[in-house]
Amino acid sequence: MNPARVTFMAATVCVMLTTHFSTQLLSEHFLSWKKPKEQKAIIIIILMAPIYAIDSYVGLIDFQGSKAFFMFLESVKECYEALVIAKFLALLYSYLNISISKNIVPDEIKGREIHHSFPMTLFQPRTARLNHHTLKLLKDWTWQFVVIRPVCSILMIALQLLGLYSNWISWTFTIILNISVSLALYSLVIFYHVFAKELAPHKPLSKFLCIKGIVFFCFWQVCNFKCSNSFRYWL
Repeated sequence: MNPARVTFMAATVCVMLTTHFSTQLLSEHFLSWKKPKEQKAIIIIILMAPIYAIDSYVGLIDFQGSKAFFMFLESVKECYEALVIAKFLALLYSYLNISISKNIVPDEIKGREIHHSFPMTLFQPRTARLNHHTLKLLKDWTWQFVVIRPVCSILMIALQLLGLYSNWISWTFTIILNISVSLALYSLVIFYHVFAKELAPHKPLSKFLCIKGIVFFCFWQVCNFKCSNSFRYWL
């Protein structure tokens, strides 16, 4: 059998299984809606799997796909990843009964120390006490990526369609996005480092690794087929 045909069939099966298990997991949460605050964040995180699977699958079967189209697919996935990162921190806050909007910070949490490392110490004190302001700052660091990612994506696609997407512009967006996502991920890491013991029963580290695993394998899949000039002719 044609190797490309086998790959296409395998991808179809994987997308169907991903959609099936995700739907099953979502239905279990909806049928047992006991902790809305936590489950809303969990649902957004669960949806990452089918969205990434379908998005990658569409890119795989698009025979006339342009560079702008693949950039659009990547942007959709990365924008959703930004939302997932923000909701993941919100989930961790929920586990510890923290509410920034309602100014709720449990007394046993207040006063903990956060130790920043370089280069964060360039604009933050090396040691900061955990309070409402500090927790809001960590939240803002994750949500800035949710804003910056779509804005950059829209500009990148527009410049690509206009034929103005030069190498130096590409590098500029790359630097901006890498700084933005690094700041978002840093807030997750620093928060987990402080509350690793309290969060241990919820196994947040394994959940986070699963999220990044989805991102990595989907990125590899799209790049693999996008760089293959002969793939569109095999089918």
